[in-house]
Amino acid sequence: MKINMVSGAGIVFFFLLFFQHQTVESIEHEVHKKFLVPPPPFSEGIFPCSQCHQGMPVNRTPRKLDMHQDISAALRHMPEGWCFDCHNPDNRDTLRLANGKIVKFSESYNLCGQCHGTILREWKAGLHGKRTGMWNGEKQYLLCVHCHWPHDPEFKPITPLPPPVNPSDIK
Repeated sequence: MKINMVSGAGIVFFFLLFFQHQTVESIEHEVHKKFLVPPPPFSEGIFPCSQCHQGMPVNRTPRKLDMHQDISAALRHMPEGWCFDCHNPDNRDTLRLANGKIVKFSESYNLCGQCHGTILREWKAGLHGKRTGMWNGEKQYLLCVHCHWPHDPEFKPITPLPPPVNPSDIK
């Protein structure tokens, strides 16, 4: 009888380990999932970047830019940063992560998440940013750049709306 109890406990332990492993795998799969997002809000006439930069030699030296003055004047996101910290010098229509991986602008959340990991986890869970869709269906997420300008991402203050009218005051 004692042998059967030990065997039963071993089987239960095995199943717990197996299902715990499955949970870890499903979480790992979630990390690599691509999210449904609308196109980034590019400034008119700016994208694709290759329309101006194609054939232009890559100059990696930080300097005052002749073009994009609005960006260089407002680059407060990374004051010591330079364009190619985020933009891919070999294909300006893509972004480059710190590890060298190339991502599309529609996957820019991976770029932002390199430094803002806590916010990225919250965004994926629907706790940060805006997400639309059905609770049991596909969801559409807004990119970071839909609310934050990437070169100066501080959330700009907005004028608050007046408080709601008390139902007893409605006549």
